[in-house]
Amino acid sequence: MIAIVDYGMGNLKSVHNAFKFIAPAIDSVVTSDPKVINNADRVVFPGQGAMPDCIREIEERNLKDAIIHAAQSKPFLGICIGLQLLFEKSDEGNIEGLKILKGNVCRFVSSKTEKIKIPHMGWNSVAHHGNHPLWANISNHEKFYFVHSYYVKEANSEIVQGQTEYGQKFTSAVAKDNLFACQFHPEKSGSAGLQLLKNFTSWTC
Repeated sequence: MIAIVDYGMGNLKSVHNAFKFIAPAIDSVVTSDPKVINNADRVVFPGQGAMPDCIREIEERNLKDAIIHAAQSKPFLGICIGLQLLFEKSDEGNIEGLKILKGNVCRFVSSKTEKIKIPHMGWNSVAHHGNHPLWANISNHEKFYFVHSYYVKEANSEIVQGQTEYGQKFTSAVAKDNLFACQFHPEKSGSAGLQLLKNFTSWTC
């Protein structure tokens, strides 16, 4: 069973519909019940919105321990804010994350030589080495859909699984043990995004 974490925010319906489409035989539920999350075989944390609101909702719904446990013990997929909250601290609201991964979340800024629009919104390519099961049957430099104003600046380059150019090169996917997280939205990214979600449903780690 796949538990999609409901914390009162995020693109829950689209994510749930995507899983029902690519894996109709696998039970997937949207839930805010820590017990359901703890008992699930796989957990997805989809993201949309501001980090301070996200952390507040997680704590008010008593979801923090269940999310941390899932991210450390079973196949876990973080999407957008679901990537950012895994790190130590975010510039957005100067708020602490879950501290599962080392590094911070920083805001995009224009340079003296290149002015960029914030948020970063639309399709962009992701460079990856293809050495992770979630990249199976996904071409290097495939395009995915992004909507974000902040990006992760990891402390350990070994966790980087994807990089994207937007005014600068930034990390757009990370992986460690049973955890995979991406800044882009696979549920909005056409066939490549659906393939990544399908890969997640069969990922053993």
